[in-house]
Amino acid sequence: MNPALRGDDPDALGPVMSEASVLAETPDLQGAFPRLSQDQIDALCAVGECRVTRLGERLLGTGEVDDEFLVILRGRVAVLDGDGDEQRIIRVHGPGRFLGELGLLQGQPSFVSSVAIEPGEVLSVPADRLSEVVSNDPVLGDIVLRAYLVRRSQLIRLGVGLSIIGSCFSPDTRRLRDFLARNRIPHRWTDLEQDPQAEELLKRFEVSPEDTPVVIWRGRELLRNPSNGELARLIGLPRLTSKVTGADLIVVGAGPAGLAAAVYGASEGLHTIVLDAVATGGQAGTSARIENYLGFPAGLSGTDLAERAVIQAEKFGAKIGVPEQVTALNRDDGGYLITVDDGRQLRARTLVIATGAHYRRLDVPGLTDFEGSSIYYAATLQEALQCRVDAVAVVGGGNSAGQAALFLSGHVPRVYLLVRGADLGKDMSRYLVDQIVRNPRVTVLLRTEVRQLTGEKGNLRGLLVEDNSTGLFQELPVRALFVFIGADPGTDWLTGSVELDDHGFVLTGQSDGAPATNPVWREIGRRPMLLETSWPGVFAAGDVRSGSVKRVASAVGEGAMAIRMVHEVFEPRPTG
Repeated sequence: MNPALRGDDPDALGPVMSEASVLAETPDLQGAFPRLSQDQIDALCAVGECRVTRLGERLLGTGEVDDEFLVILRGRVAVLDGDGDEQRIIRVHGPGRFLGELGLLQGQPSFVSSVAIEPGEVLSVPADRLSEVVSNDPVLGDIVLRAYLVRRSQLIRLGVGLSIIGSCFSPDTRRLRDFLARNRIPHRWTDLEQDPQAEELLKRFEVSPEDTPVVIWRGRELLRNPSNGELARLIGLPRLTSKVTGADLIVVGAGPAGLAAAVYGASEGLHTIVLDAVATGGQAGTSARIENYLGFPAGLSGTDLAERAVIQAEKFGAKIGVPEQVTALNRDDGGYLITVDDGRQLRARTLVIATGAHYRRLDVPGLTDFEGSSIYYAATLQEALQCRVDAVAVVGGGNSAGQAALFLSGHVPRVYLLVRGADLGKDMSRYLVDQIVRNPRVTVLLRTEVRQLTGEKGNLRGLLVEDNSTGLFQELPVRALFVFIGADPGTDWLTGSVELDDHGFVLTGQSDGAPATNPVWREIGRRPMLLETSWPGVFAAGDVRSGSVKRVASAVGEGAMAIRMVHEVFEPRPTG
């Protein structure tokens, strides 16, 4: 982009320039701000160009889609949050460092701006040329990717970018915040009930409290209670255009199984489309730390896993659409027709169903009064930051509940882990059990069930729980409840199409009986493959599949296996 179009106006940045003149370079934190070696810079020079930067030159503005990888050669650059008189410096970079964050790799608009606070020089590498360099230098690629992942996490912690104004008791406020959190979009929230600045902000934008929640972008664009789709379009989340009507492979669901199918399908030359109703990452994307995933002895977060997989899939050419709610599956002239909620239809030669499962709700009176404000079905950084000074409770005896309890214990003073059964190790991995037992902030209550929620106006004050072996009750002073008590399959959209088991999970292969008995197999002269449904060329992988092992590693494996079977559909092996 031409620098002259990026708002070069040192006078307009007066307060920022004064502040920047006394700021030191931001120290590197967790690999977020590495300094490139001269050899790495020389390699980038081969595909980029150097240009002089002026004092006060805006290198990137909030809301602009970054299309160049910038390395600072001379001078210093400040990264700013906000617009106009309300800008604040959040970091300062010097020679050898590079600018940008995850949005550069994903085509998202920038949530911050960058301004030269000293005359200098930068190396500009077009984003599409960057991949050429890192493919030949995996060390450089790892440095950039790690830095961008950590920077995105830091921006989320800082609450930069989008602003949401709404009540903590509003389900729509919670919906918008959940959507942004699941998609790992930085934002700040102003609570109408507790923040004294809320009323002033509403007056500035001539909005009444009845019109909330509202979303403010770049200090001037305002959406009144937008749908998830409208919010996604505002911030540039990937969405398929009406021109994309067909593919070799459509993957429905972008959790670990779906993303694995996308990576392997696209890398092996299949025209691949991925659709998800909410966000990439699925249930795994809400896990704070997965410690038993092969190859990551220190563990990794679900968001890291999802973001890395998305970058891989898109690198190989997969098209990802979020949010895209699929509503129906039908046969169509030898292939399949997918209908999304706005009426658009996509055609696929083959399909992988990877819509996973969603957590069940507690059967407790008054639960809906607290949903959207105090009841959570994921334990991410967003929820942890909301609960920092309060005790919380986690309900569940599986790995998801254990991971949530450990993660939350690092942010809140007390976590009560409520398990209905008598043995913590019955459904939970031993490594999690050992860590929970040793954690002084986690109190495990076995044979315990929630009977009543106490509080008012959606503001949870405590839980009344019962020991199901003795009948004794006790009250727990918690302000938030995290629920992980099993899951139901995401198969509502499959009604009348592929065969499901009694619990709604997708039947596959020959061992389950139902797919193999479909007369269509006699017509095509073969039997269903291991992951194939009752419809030839339609596969199921991950948690949505009947009989699957509910683990991230197995979901990834099934997603990869499904692609091998897709090739069998396209190019069947000769028999005899």
